[in-house]
Amino acid sequence: MQGASHMLLEEPLRLASVLTPAKPKVFPSLTKIVGTLGPKSQSVEVIQECLTAGMSVARFDFSWLDAEYHQKTLDNLRKAAQNVKKLCPVMLDTLGPEIQVNNSTGGPIEMKAGNHVTITPDVSKAPSAEILPIKFADLAKAVKKGDTLFMGQYLFTGSETTSVWLEVVETSGENVNCLVKNTATLAGPIFTFHVSQVHINLPTLSEYDKQVISTWGSRNSVDIISLSHTRSAEDVRELKAFLQSHDLPDTQIYAKIENSEGLDHFDEILKEADGIIISRGDLGIDLPPENVFMFQKTAIHKCNLEGKPVIVTRVVDSMIDNLRPTRAEATDVANAVLDGTDGILLGAETLRGLYPVDAVSTVGRICAEAETVYNQPLQFKKVMWHVGDPMPHEESVASAAVGSAIKVKAAAIVVFTFSGRAARCSIFTR
Repeated sequence: MQGASHMLLEEPLRLASVLTPAKPKVFPSLTKIVGTLGPKSQSVEVIQECLTAGMSVARFDFSWLDAEYHQKTLDNLRKAAQNVKKLCPVMLDTLGPEIQVNNSTGGPIEMKAGNHVTITPDVSKAPSAEILPIKFADLAKAVKKGDTLFMGQYLFTGSETTSVWLEVVETSGENVNCLVKNTATLAGPIFTFHVSQVHINLPTLSEYDKQVISTWGSRNSVDIISLSHTRSAEDVRELKAFLQSHDLPDTQIYAKIENSEGLDHFDEILKEADGIIISRGDLGIDLPPENVFMFQKTAIHKCNLEGKPVIVTRVVDSMIDNLRPTRAEATDVANAVLDGTDGILLGAETLRGLYPVDAVSTVGRICAEAETVYNQPLQFKKVMWHVGDPMPHEESVASAAVGSAIKVKAAAIVVFTFSGRAARCSIFTR
């Protein structure tokens, strides 16, 4: 084997063993699995099964449903965790500067390719195929002719039958006239509205988010906040100050990168945040599809070198309706692990999917298999080269422990710690 770029995957003995039964592992999967809890995963019984299947973190998405619903779900999570004797951190996902369309009529709206539709801030108008009201008054100031807009209930699933692609034709006062580019049926009570690569003058930490964090988040001492649509390091600093003022100093902030603005300021955001979530669904419509993979690989590499956890989203969308993922999705999960991702986030798969438990267990098995061929020694050398000399005391101790563990093929490193920092140093030194 020549060169540091070769992976352990190239070992012929390992490839020859693909069809043989996997050996039992001390830990089923080291890659963390974040499960979003909701309508299909709210009961104590289903949450217990998800925890047993490998769910490591429970995500509560406040862009959907209310605090009362999420409180009931969290209470069920605590019962389930106690029943299976497993700790499970709580992640609160903020709404952020998301523009939504309330479908007051509740009925489906048929959009036909080639037709025109007007986007208006006049929310007194009933949504229809000819006019769609949004809760944002400055859209006409932000967009220009030729800009791309997306709208749909499940906008970021990649299903073009439930989301519509619009092109700006002209602006008139506060209204925006658009050409419908594809035939689609908009259904459901709320549609998400996204403007591709255009700055939306709304705060990243909305007043709604502040209210949720100061009440539900503070009352439940949430462990992690996923800051949706993070666009700058200042967004993270603002949330840090807000958490300090509401007696949540230990709550970690994971910056969710969802658009080109977050990508442009990624390095500064990484330094401020405790972790990164690569929201590939949103990025997949804000960026050309061929550019998403490069950002994912680059971002994971930077997070690994900085010792910050990184989570990838939108991995097994087909499992929303099917018992098995596609071959491409399974390979995608494994490649994310081989790139160095620390976690996989399941959204709709566990929130409203038909097979939430199977989604968790399937992703866990793929991650565990990929981990067996992950080149840990090479990753350790990369981190050591990046940190350089002189090395901080804690990192020096952690690197010595990890180096020894690699040499003796230890199954685990037991760390005695008060704050958890020493354990995190050991984890991200790999």
